[in-house]
Order: sequence, then C-alpha cells, then structure tokens
Amino acid sequence: MKPFEILDISGDIGLRSFGKTLQEAFVNAAIGMYSLITDTGEIEEKKSIDVSLENDSLDSLLVAWLNELVFHFDAYGFIGKKISITEADLEPATLKSYRLNAVLSGEEFDTDRHESRLLIKAATYHRLRIAKVNEIWKIEVIFDI
Repeated sequence: MKPFEILDISGDIGLRSFGKTLQEAFVNAAIGMYSLITDTGEIEEKKSIDVSLENDSLDSLLVAWLNELVFHFDAYGFIGKKISITEADLEPATLKSYRLNAVLSGEEFDTDRHESRLLIKAATYHRLRIAKVNEIWKIEVIFDI
C-alpha cells in the first residue's frame, strides 16, 4: 500500500493518503503535504517540535493538523521528515472531542539546499473525506496554493 497519492485539482492540489490505522493516514497526509512543498528525501532530522491539537470533529482535527504544519513552515521555516503521533483520540465512537499529540523531526527549510515546489496556503474543507474502506483508512484533502 502506498502512503499517499497526488490529486490534480484545477487551480489547487489535492492529496489522498492511506493507512492501516487512522493515525497512519494522518501521518501520511502530513508527509504527502510536505512532499508537495519539497523533496522530503533531502530533509535532515536536525530538530524536533511537538504539536498538540484538540477539536470537536475529526474533519476539523485533520484540517487543524495540516494547517498547524503549514503554520510552522510559514512562520518558522520548519519542514518535517519524520512524524510520530505519540498520543491520539481519533475513534469517533464515543468522543466529545478529538485530539492528537505528535513529534515532528526535521529542519529549517533552506532554499540553497531544498527544492521549492508548491507554496501551500492552507488545507481546506472542500471535498474533505475521511473514511475506512476495506480495512484501509483513506483521507482526501484539497490544499489552497
């Protein structure tokens, strides 16, 4: 199973990520988004950041997750290579809120060393989809560029 695939959307860009668990699909969505920004193979794990989020819906948590990573890139130049979700409440059965804690390892984006691909403004709710299909979690998300 591939971790993600790019969706060509007129005027924007989309991503479909996959995972055996919902956590894995969230991680693959983030890694896929980073691959839209640069060649992630060139990123080194020089520093780590912690990200903690909570939201009232799974869709909102996903959008907040990806937009938090966009914020760290825009504000601090941080781009991740390795992502570990250390704690998460993602299963929708009885939750009143959804949350995740993650550690991202990467470095500051360096235009001399890193390829510039797309400038992502934000993850959107447009055509957002999170579903489990045949035991595989699939996430579809569109980004404003």
